Amino acid sequence: MILDENYILPNGVSVPKLGLGTWLIPDSEVASAVRSAIAAGYRHIDTAQAYENERGTGEGVRSSGVPRENIFITTKVAAEIKDYDGAAASIDESLRKLDCGPIDLVIIHCPQPWAEFRGEKRYFKENKEVWKALEDAYQEGKVRAIGVSNFLEDDLLNILDGCRIKPMVNQFKIHIGLTPSSLIDFCKQQEIVPEAYSPIAHGSALHDPFIAGMAQKYGVSVPQLCIRYTLQLGAISLPKSTKDEHIRANTKLEFSISDEDMEVLRGFSLD
Repeated sequence: MILDENYILPNGVSVPKLGLGTWLIPDSEVASAVRSAIAAGYRHIDTAQAYENERGTGEGVRSSGVPRENIFITTKVAAEIKDYDGAAASIDESLRKLDCGPIDLVIIHCPQPWAEFRGEKRYFKENKEVWKALEDAYQEGKVRAIGVSNFLEDDLLNILDGCRIKPMVNQFKIHIGLTPSSLIDFCKQQEIVPEAYSPIAHGSALHDPFIAGMAQKYGVSVPQLCIRYTLQLGAISLPKSTKDEHIRANTKLEFSISDEDMEVLRGFSLD
């Protein structure tokens, strides 16, 4: 069962393959969604400083009735923070807001501030400073694992050049219609676990007739097909939902996409 499956990071930390994404869930509502997910069997919850719902996420975990050590929490240093002191202070603030003890995984949300996403300035020097803050937080026991998000190959090479601790995960957009195979392969070569956010393409996959037809072939829903696809690519999958029935349905993944259909889906482009 997918809820029982994990990846083991290079430092031995276990990460559940399926997690709940919380982007755009308000702080006032996220605790309920987190409790519903944990009741459905999820043991991996993904939040971020930029989501402004760390407080509610922590509340949901603490009030779930499941021991804290059995739940994996990820948060992200805001993309706009590009200096050591700011990153270190932000990690302490996340610890305070979550109020769940050491954070299981802290990642840099983006190599550039969002207003400059994929822009000309690459922030290589600044990201090394932020990474140093993550390394120090890890060595001080504030976090159990560290990684990055939205990093391209050259962004990763910049961190790998001279780091004390290699990034353990890279969270980036992976879904049917957008499969960055070379980046996925590079991460695996470096023992960096890829994480797929927006596995249902921010909902766009729900309206595509080709994806719907493929889902029908397997007798599953479009979200189930999309999540299964990212899992079979070797990525952690982070679907987001606030509705109990969808949260539960997204765990029903006891089927396999054939190798032939995986290749077809890899080559598919979602307009």
